[in-house]
Amino acid sequence: MAEAVVVNSEPRQTSGSRSSRKLRAAGKLPAILYGHKQETVSLTLVTEEVEKIVRRGAHVVDLKTSTGVEKALIRDLQWDHLGKELLHIDFERVSADERIEVTVPVELRGLAPGALSGAGVLDQPLHTLHIECLAIQIPDSIKVNISTLQLGQAIHIKELSVPEGVKILGDPDAVVVQVSIAKPELVPPGEAGANEPEIIAAKKKEKDAEE
Repeated sequence: MAEAVVVNSEPRQTSGSRSSRKLRAAGKLPAILYGHKQETVSLTLVTEEVEKIVRRGAHVVDLKTSTGVEKALIRDLQWDHLGKELLHIDFERVSADERIEVTVPVELRGLAPGALSGAGVLDQPLHTLHIECLAIQIPDSIKVNISTLQLGQAIHIKELSVPEGVKILGDPDAVVVQVSIAKPELVPPGEAGANEPEIIAAKKKEKDAEE
């Protein structure tokens, strides 16, 4: 479980795309904080600090504002069209004892025996899971042990072990990971026996020449 980290912010007085571009050029990131039926406030953060907490996989932070420290959930991250530059971040106010819904990654542990022989391939339909838990108890990931997964076997949502207080939302019968039978490589149409017509044609020419 990731610990909440402190993030400093400053009030943002201006808005609009032109103002946001100037902020980003100066190494600052525009943001908003909303929720709990309180006023939505516009903020400015240091881009480098935000990128660090995003890489760490943080979900909840202690956001320092001009009015004090508020516990906030990173609700939305806006990236550029290449997915490289962070453009904007939305924070939602939360309480330590509040149950919230978030999405966390699935982390596979071990090697599946059924995929090591060459007869099977590991298939992971779900790479993230939508969960409900306390705001201060968000797990870094949901760990799935695949070290006993044989050919033709699957692990479903209902079979996962999760930390106490965490509830996985979604279809309990949904497959998280499985070992499927490997499909043989298909020979592209026209390649199989492609030389046969030439051989037959050559034999026919030889026969005609003899006659």
